[in-house]
Amino acid sequence: MHPQPLVAALFAKVQEQVELLEALVGKLPDTPLTWTPPVANAWTTAQLLGHILDCLAGMCAVLFAAHPDSLEHFGVLRDLPVNHSCGREEALSRLRQYGVSLAEGFAVLTDVDLSHAIPTVFVPAGETVLSLVLGNLEHLINHKHELFTHVKLMGIAVGTPDLYRFRG
Repeated sequence: MHPQPLVAALFAKVQEQVELLEALVGKLPDTPLTWTPPVANAWTTAQLLGHILDCLAGMCAVLFAAHPDSLEHFGVLRDLPVNHSCGREEALSRLRQYGVSLAEGFAVLTDVDLSHAIPTVFVPAGETVLSLVLGNLEHLINHKHELFTHVKLMGIAVGTPDLYRFRG
């Protein structure tokens, strides 16, 4: 168990979302994912997968900003493509890669770190690590639901357990 209870609880939720995404992506066909839902200005499934990778890269960037000395090897993540069209296998591989990096990043984070402010492009005065992680998590969850909708509209069987982890 992580010695920092708030970080542990937050990471458990992040990890859960990555696992749910992996399961959803695993349901996709191993074909070019050029399908687009019947909604104006919608992304193809391949574009959505590339954007989901960007969501995870953003969360890793927050962790790096909180502990740049401990996570200097996160620099290689910046060179990986995001917001591009990608297939199922690339998305699965990268989800796993980001999952490992997130585990490393949360392992060095402390409960006190969650209250530290980090300057951002949007808020130069800084936002707390907690606010930034939660904002990235919200972004990821919204796009997870969008992917769920893509999968469902493709005619692939999905249900509520593909969106949520039930406890108890």
